[in-house]
Amino acid sequence: MNNQEGVANMGERARVLVVDDEQDSALMMKMLLEHVGHTVMAVASPTEALDVIMREEIDVVVTDLTMKELDGIGLCSRIKSARPGTPVIIITAHANLDVAIEAIRAGAYDFVLKPVDADRLAAAVDRAADERSARTAIEDAASDRHNPNVLGSSAAIMRVQELVTRIAATDTSVLIQGETGTGKELVARALHEASGAHGRFVALNCAAMPFNLLESELFGHARGAFTDARTQRSGLFLEAENGTLFLDEIGELPLEVQPKLLRALQERTVRPVGSNAETPFSARLVVATNRNLEQDVREKRFREDLYYRINVIKVELPPLRERGTDVIELAVRFLERLATSTGQPALKLSTPAAQKLLDYPWPGNVRELENCMEYSAVLARHREVRIADLPQKVRDYRVVRVAPPTDATEIIPIDEYERRYVVHVIMQLGGNKKRAAQRLGMDRKTLYRKLARWGVSTSDLAAGVAR
Repeated sequence: MNNQEGVANMGERARVLVVDDEQDSALMMKMLLEHVGHTVMAVASPTEALDVIMREEIDVVVTDLTMKELDGIGLCSRIKSARPGTPVIIITAHANLDVAIEAIRAGAYDFVLKPVDADRLAAAVDRAADERSARTAIEDAASDRHNPNVLGSSAAIMRVQELVTRIAATDTSVLIQGETGTGKELVARALHEASGAHGRFVALNCAAMPFNLLESELFGHARGAFTDARTQRSGLFLEAENGTLFLDEIGELPLEVQPKLLRALQERTVRPVGSNAETPFSARLVVATNRNLEQDVREKRFREDLYYRINVIKVELPPLRERGTDVIELAVRFLERLATSTGQPALKLSTPAAQKLLDYPWPGNVRELENCMEYSAVLARHREVRIADLPQKVRDYRVVRVAPPTDATEIIPIDEYERRYVVHVIMQLGGNKKRAAQRLGMDRKTLYRKLARWGVSTSDLAAGVAR
């Protein structure tokens, strides 16, 4: 899979309400949507639908246009009055301009023509649910003004926050593990602040320090210990006295330095380079890595005894792609921070742009998102960030949504369902693409473009092999 594709997470789907006074039609749509993983409730009357809307959280409403009690447009209008953020998809047997204009005025999100095509309906519901999720995330982020050190509100990050709170008051060594850019230093600082320590937060990136200076930087040195040691230096362990010493990229710590770090942690004392004196310290050690230290231990790149000494408590920091709408919360905060630094009003985040942010997998995690929002804020030509303002790789990213298989042996993307259905219709009509396009509700150019994209040729159709 290349970097323009992804697989949508089908684990968290939408709560859908189907409204149709024809029981068979309602059950059919319910089964179609349940097949692709949605939670679906079907009701037979608009009155019952409005009752459900008022008492339950519904993500998307799918309603028939023609019903005896109240038509779909009237129901849509009432739903938008009661629950403005709930998208409504209207099922209709006839697509004409008057109906379309009336439905748009009522606030309808989309139309699906009868006979209902499973893929078309599933795609419409997916888009509506995604847009609702993005809009809700923007509203939540814009109204959220709690502690700026909070990293998000997803279940994954809340577990991290809970663990940080529980261990803050101890002086136990902590290992923070996570991908590059996930905010490991930010978690370390949050841990330090929550501890109420009176000392400083002192940070060192082990990968950025030359080997010949690292030992001196950590433990200090005596005057004359080496050529440039004209004065005595205390070292970071003592600078962080009664506070926190944060060692980032601990996996890059040279093997030659590891025994001295281990001894310091065991004895709670440091011996400066060139000195025989031991000096006690009371700093708490917090370390971080994006590497698999257990693998490094097995391969003798990291000392096993040191690993267990620093890994008393492990905080696993989830990647941004597993944090759901935290992406939107963080994006909004980054825009606000940029506005504060420039003295300008904060840019808003448009719903389509928010959906793009949710779709993108963020291999660079929070750091990449922050860079993305800075880029977008610089290029934005309006008072909001739109899709056109996002970096090209974010704009161009496409999600391949995978529908649950009918059996465990085959997983078929929705695009493949569409290809099979289109080919089936063409072959049922004897290869007549004009009639097939009419039957499928698309113009011939669109049909030809789809066939070209799928690599289906006229000879394939004639031979009956493109199934």
